[in-house]
Order: sequence, then C-alpha cells, then structure tokens
Amino acid sequence: MVEKLTDVAISKIRKRDGRLVDFDQDKITNAIFKAAQAVGGTDRNQAQRISNQVVEILEIFYRDGRVPTVEEVQDLVEKILIENGHAKTAKAYILYRAQHAKLRKERAVLMDIERTIDGYLKRSDWRVSENSNSNFSLSGLLMHAAGAVIANYTLEEVYPVEIAEAHRNGDFHIHDLGMGITGYCAGWSLRQLLLEGFNGVPYKVGSGPPKHLETALGQMVNFLGTLQNEWAGAMAFSSFDTYLAPFVRADCLKYEDVKQKIQQFVFSLNVASRWGGQTPFSNLTFDWTVPEDLKEEPAVLGGELIDEKYGDFQHEMDLINRAFIEVMTEGDMSGRVFTFPIPTYNITEDFDWGSDNAKILFEMTAKYGLPYFQNFVNSDLRPSDVRSMCCRLQLDLRELRKKTGGLFGSGESTGSIGVVTINMPRLGYLSTTEEEFLERLDRLMILARDSLQIKRKLVEKNVREGLLPYTRRYLKTLDNHFSTIGLNGMNEACLNLFGEDISTPEGKAFAVKVLDFMRDRLGDFQEETGNLYNLEATPAEGAAYRLAKIDKERYPEIITAGDGVPYYTNSTLLPVMGTDDLFEALEHQEELQVRYTGGTVFHCFLGERMPSPEACKNLVKRIAYNFRLPYFTITPTFSICDLHGYLTGEQPECPICQRPTEVYSRVVGYFRPISNWNLGKREEFRQRLEYDLDHGWASAVVAGNSGGTREKTTRPGHAPASNTVEDRHITCYKLFYSEKCPACRPVKAYMEKVALAGDKIDTGTREGLKEAVKYNVRSTPTVLFFDREENLIEAAHSLDEVRRWV
Repeated sequence: MVEKLTDVAISKIRKRDGRLVDFDQDKITNAIFKAAQAVGGTDRNQAQRISNQVVEILEIFYRDGRVPTVEEVQDLVEKILIENGHAKTAKAYILYRAQHAKLRKERAVLMDIERTIDGYLKRSDWRVSENSNSNFSLSGLLMHAAGAVIANYTLEEVYPVEIAEAHRNGDFHIHDLGMGITGYCAGWSLRQLLLEGFNGVPYKVGSGPPKHLETALGQMVNFLGTLQNEWAGAMAFSSFDTYLAPFVRADCLKYEDVKQKIQQFVFSLNVASRWGGQTPFSNLTFDWTVPEDLKEEPAVLGGELIDEKYGDFQHEMDLINRAFIEVMTEGDMSGRVFTFPIPTYNITEDFDWGSDNAKILFEMTAKYGLPYFQNFVNSDLRPSDVRSMCCRLQLDLRELRKKTGGLFGSGESTGSIGVVTINMPRLGYLSTTEEEFLERLDRLMILARDSLQIKRKLVEKNVREGLLPYTRRYLKTLDNHFSTIGLNGMNEACLNLFGEDISTPEGKAFAVKVLDFMRDRLGDFQEETGNLYNLEATPAEGAAYRLAKIDKERYPEIITAGDGVPYYTNSTLLPVMGTDDLFEALEHQEELQVRYTGGTVFHCFLGERMPSPEACKNLVKRIAYNFRLPYFTITPTFSICDLHGYLTGEQPECPICQRPTEVYSRVVGYFRPISNWNLGKREEFRQRLEYDLDHGWASAVVAGNSGGTREKTTRPGHAPASNTVEDRHITCYKLFYSEKCPACRPVKAYMEKVALAGDKIDTGTREGLKEAVKYNVRSTPTVLFFDREENLIEAAHSLDEVRRWV
C-alpha cells in the first residue's frame, strides 16, 4: 500500500476567495481517485502515487515560503496525470473541476442575490444612491436586483475574463452594466415620428401620424417613455420648436392653449414612469430661430408634407418657446424644479438677445439654471450638424466626428452604443514616467475598444432579433452610433504622477498630451474597425466614487479628492476647490474641452441665483462670443420648501417655517436634490468652491460693461459678412450634394439662382465620390468657390454660409 508523504513543508493553501486554510494532501488524492473511478479505475494506490508526485513538485516550487493557490495545485494535477499517461483520468479530472466551478458559481449567484436585496433594503450598498434619478422604492429594488443579475451575466457570459476583471478591479469602468445588453443613449428623429406616428410593433397598440399639437406631444411622451426602457441613458429630440410650430397654426391655438398643452407635456415627462421608479431621461433641443437647412423644407402635418415651409412659422415657434420657458420657470405646485426634459438652446449668430422670449429665457436660467447652451457662434459646430450624420462622407476613416447634443443629448438617429471610462489616477499612481503612463493607457484603451466591439455586435443582434422592438422600428441602422471612451480623474492623475495638479502649466500640458494621444488612438480604432469612436468627458456620476473607493482600498497611499470620502474630479476639469474666478476657469478649460469629440460641458457653478435676467444674458453672451467651449451651463444652487417654495442658495432649513428643505444643484449634468446623491458626489458638493461674480472681470461682465474683455473671435470656417463675389473675384463653384441630405435641397435651389458658372456633383454616384475625394470634401452640402485660375477661395457648408459669399 502506497503511503502519503510525511514531513511536508507546505502547511497552507490559498482558496479562491483569498482565505488561507490548512494544506491537506488527502483532498488531492481523493479528487484524483474520483476522476479515475469515473472512467473505470479502481487502483487507489495509483492515485496516491500521483498525489505524492504532485506534492513533491509543490515542495520544490514553493520552497521559498510562498503559498500555492487551489488553482495552481489543480493545474499541476492535470499536468502530472497527462505526463504519466492517464489521459482519460485527466479528462475526467478536468470535467470534475468544471462541474465544481459551475456549482461554486451557482452558490455565489444565490449569495449575491441575497446580498443585493439586503443591501438595498438596509441601504448599506452605496449603489442604492448611485443614480440620483432613482428613489428608494419597490420599483427601485426591482431595478437594483434585476440590474445586478444582468450586470453579472454581462461580465460572466458576454465579456472575456480580461475585460471583466479590468472592470471589477477598477482599471476602467463599463457604464450601465445593469442594462449591459442594450445601447447607452440615442437621438431620435422627431420629423420621422410626426410623419409616421407611433406604431409598427406587432401586438402593440399603434397611433397614426398626429394631426394636432396635443396628440403630437402625447406621442412624444409615449415614444420617449417607451424607448427609454430599451436604452440605458438619455433620449433626445432635436428642433422641438421648429417641428411642432405648424401644429400650433393648424389648431388655431391661443397662447394660453399652447401653454396648457406644454404644461401637460412637461408634467408627463417628470412622472416616474420608467422601470426602477425613474423619470425618463429626456433632452430637447430648441432652435429658437428656424435653422437654415430647414427654412425651405416643407413642413409636416398629419403625416403629410404641406405647402408651407418651416421658415414660415417663426411666430408659432416663439409661442412654443415662451410657453415652455414659463412652465419650466414656474415649476410644480411647490415651486420644485422640473428635472426633465433637459433643454438645450442653440446660440447662433442670429440669436435675438433683445427679444421678449430672451428675457424670460435668461430669467429661467438665472433662477434655476436649467438650460444647456450649445455654442454655434464660436465653436466648430453647425446647427445643421444634428441632422447631418447621414450627410457625412467618410473619406478618411481616421477622422473623428463630433457628436452633437452635449453630455445628455444626441443628434437625429445617432447616439452611443456604450461608454467605458479609464481610471486615470491609478495610471498616474502606478507609472513612474509619462511614457509609462501612456503605455498603460494604451493597453486599457485596447481592452476598452474590444469591449465596445463586443457590445456593438450584441446590441445589433438584440435589435435584429426583436429584443428591442421599438428601436428596430424607428432606427434603421446603428452605423451612426458611436463607441465611446472617456476618462476620469485627470487632476488626480497629475498629482499622483508628478505632484502637480491640472491647474498648473505642467499639469495642463500633460492633460492636453493625454487627450491628443487618446484622440489619435481612437482614430486608429475607427480605421481598424470601421465603426465610429469618440472621446467623452464622461459624467461619471457613480464611477468617480466607485473608482476612487476601490483605489483607496487597494492603494492606501494613492491621492484622491475628498476628505474622508474619496472621489475623483470629473474628466479633465479643475478640482472643485481650484478657483472662484469664473473666467480663469474658462480660460483654463477652453483648450481641453475643444479636444473632446463626444459629450463635454462647462458648468458655471454659482452659490445662488444670478441678480437679474440681464446679468445672466450678459454672462451667457460673453462666454459664447469669447470662448470656443461647445456647451456650457449657468448652475445656481437653490432650495425648495414644501410650504414656501423657491429659496435662493443653499438653505437646509426654510427661514420662514424652519422645516427641512430640498437643496438642489447639478449632479454631473441634471438637477437633483443633494440628499439623493451618492456619497462621493455629496462630498464633492461639500468641497465645491462656487464662482464669484462680484469681483474682477466677472463683475464687469454681469454688469454689462465691456471693459477688459478680449476681442470677439470668429468661428472657424465663418467668413466676414462683408465678403462679396467682387471682393474675392469668385468666378465659379462646385456644389457637392446628396439626394438623401435634407440640408442639400435649399443650398442646391439657391445655387441654381446664382449668376455663376458651376458644377453640381452628386456624391451618391461613383464619379461624384471620386470628385469629393479629389477635393477632400467630407460632408454635404459643400460649396467650393474658385477664382479665374481655379484657385480655391472658400468652402461653405450651409445656406447661411453660402449667402455670405454669393
């Protein structure tokens, strides 16, 4: 009889959960013998010999005092069985390991479900407050539990181990894993909904194209609520005021009627109708004035194209804008702010700053700070970009396109498949040089790319197979949806790497270097995969806390933000205690924010409401005309008392009745009570230094004084208004257009009336595309103007720009 070894030096073994337990050779022998019995073996002595051989090798491998793991011992058993000619037994042993792994996983899932539900009910899990749009409730529990199951399934069954571990360990954060089998955010065509109605899904009630304003608004509520259940993030409509204006005239509505219907629409969008007790996360973009590419477009009414053009309905647009602003400014019955829809207003060259609507817009902004302002005056965005994804000519696969709509909006029929955020502070902590930092970043970006490629295929499959029926009905392709990679904590990355924060010249220069590196790599990814990629200043509502929390546990010496509660500063923003000088912050951030091609925004955090609508208007105008930031907000802090309504600034108790209040500010991008925020975001708010508008340049701007300001800059691609054909000797042109492009029709019609020789080139043909490549034309419409020697003088991309030249 073969005896087991004695005087074995190995005394401990490390279990899969990290615990150390006593080493027991009998367990190895028993496992080998069970595998042998499974294939007809009966010789326990042979099992003991193999076991002894395994232990002898372990003694050699771990004589330095290291502790073997269970997995390492089992790998060695397989190897020795095969080397001794026991292939069948080795196969049975492998199957035995797999079966036990499956049993362990099943037990772990059951235990995880129990922990998940207990953690929610006892509020001991920080993720209960991860999303401040969700309140503690039964429906919140259902979402929390179901989301945990889907997240676990996605990590275990969808992603390979390396990607799943990178997320679990905090190297990066895969967003919205609780809805990990669907897409992130999407912009939808309101024109399509008005033309076709809300229908087309088998066994579901359908509605024809709306004929009245109330019906159109009702279909929008149903559409946004329904599609929100098929996507993880924000749902967006563009040109809300432009597309709905014809319905106001057709219904012969008075202003009071328009306001009543808008009020009903806003209240409906703020009801917790989404699963998990959430309100639909919605974003609306307002044109304010009719965009050039829509002015000559036939309007849609009752599912048909009518004779009137959208350019004929400016008066009705003004009524819609007035009604929406007044409803949002009034708030609910207690003066509580409406969180949704998040309104985005387009600031264009022809924005009427002195109109009656402008006055109430800036009154709403001064009080609640609700709008996002999209800067078309001094950025490289154009108003037609929200409808232009179908008009882009992808001649250079390395070219990174801009995603319109800011953090929570998207242009028509575009959006994001998924978002992965890189943990920058950890890279700074683990690296010793900038070169090593970029090498580590590159490895994580490749993993992030692979995860997004996997997710794109999964979402496409789920759309195709009907798991997302309304997405399949209204979205013809996901080719215009981005794969998004973001970053978090660049400020802390600089501190950990070389001891200087992002506000210093060294810190900012390194941040610029990192963003340029990431943009370049995203160009590589786009070229390699054929899919769109973009770089985002990720909101990171939960990720900024989660990643910092993991890092503090693993690396106690790592530098984070927060005093007691760790968090990371969002993206490449200044630390929240960095400065109270608004224009110093704007100057610093301009060079960084223009490098993002996905969502990014600058929040002007203020301690209380602005002194007047006029002051607010002056500030918004100065930012739009003097900085190239694509998106920005004015964000005052305010409080709400159930009895006495709106209170300016942070007032935890009502000064009139001493009752507790709700204190509101923006959590990453939308207004929610501070009490709903997660621990990391609450700590960020506690440390936040609001901008001071009473001193320096800011005080002069708010007062309407122009002294001390820099010269107004001109938006890239804009020609001075004084240019004429005679001034520049334009003699001919080439118009590049597409039959599918709605913005091309008015430009084409206008150029036909111009007394210039020219060619009209259809990029939908092989010859037209070759000509576009020749002239490096990347989008339609594009009009190239030439002199007599055929030298290129200027390029125009919209009717407005064409009119500046001819």
